[in-house]
Amino acid sequence: MAVWAIGDLQGCHDVTQRLLEKIRFDPAQDRLWFCGDLVNRGGQSLDTLRLVYSLRDYSEVVLGNHDLSLLAVAERTPDEQRRVNPDLQSVLFAPDAPDLLAWLRARELCHVDRNLGWMMVHAGISPRWTTQLAEKHAREVEARLRGEHARKLLRNMYGDGPDWSPHLKGVERDRAIINVFTRMRYCSPRGRIAFDQKGPPGSQPPGLYPWYSVPGHAPRDLKIVCGHWSTLGLFIGHGVHAIDTGAVWGGRLTALQLDTDELRVVQVPGREVPARPPKPRPSSSGRHPTATALPR
Repeated sequence: MAVWAIGDLQGCHDVTQRLLEKIRFDPAQDRLWFCGDLVNRGGQSLDTLRLVYSLRDYSEVVLGNHDLSLLAVAERTPDEQRRVNPDLQSVLFAPDAPDLLAWLRARELCHVDRNLGWMMVHAGISPRWTTQLAEKHAREVEARLRGEHARKLLRNMYGDGPDWSPHLKGVERDRAIINVFTRMRYCSPRGRIAFDQKGPPGSQPPGLYPWYSVPGHAPRDLKIVCGHWSTLGLFIGHGVHAIDTGAVWGGRLTALQLDTDELRVVQVPGREVPARPPKPRPSSSGRHPTATALPR
């Protein structure tokens, strides 16, 4: 038996299939942990979601920011849903959308296996949270996502504030918890998230730290596997294993085996990303040249 954690899929169905083949996934004995962001940007979101749904008896999935965004859009009117990109529309208007979305809404923000010694989140946990507190706060939001107030939560989850505080209540508390689990990269020593900082470590302003290396962070009694941060790449340190290696951007899709003391990483190339056409050079006058008309 093997337990594999897999980084952000982001609608890359064919890439996901190749990785499952490379690790020789056998549902009779193996298990999969998906680090969130199953959908969006890869062009194959419906097929990807159907694939993971078909593996639901053999896998654990945590919600990423793109997954929550899909759930929020699903609560809007059909006219509003038609304004999102075609990749998400393919899910929203699929005949099996109700089953897929109901299953997705019931996923966790934080998956814990204390016997295995691992915690899985999409982005990170607050530096002031122990793993026990992280699990507690995740269960708060999961209960509301699965309950009668899910629509209210999804309508009010967008926004960069408030900063996390144990005194928060209502939708502000839900939003702060969701932002920690699904959007965090850098934060201050007090846990204030710098949402606009997305580059690799070293690119952030003074006073900000990668969430996992904040000085004086709460002790963690579990190893953590996460995704979300593609510019970080494959990172292993501070008890954290970050495995979003940018498959949707032409990087790689990564699997990490969790049930072994040996570091075992398996990767496959990500999707082929078309090269962007070069920008037209300005003419000697400083203006861009007029486009030549195509022959009729």
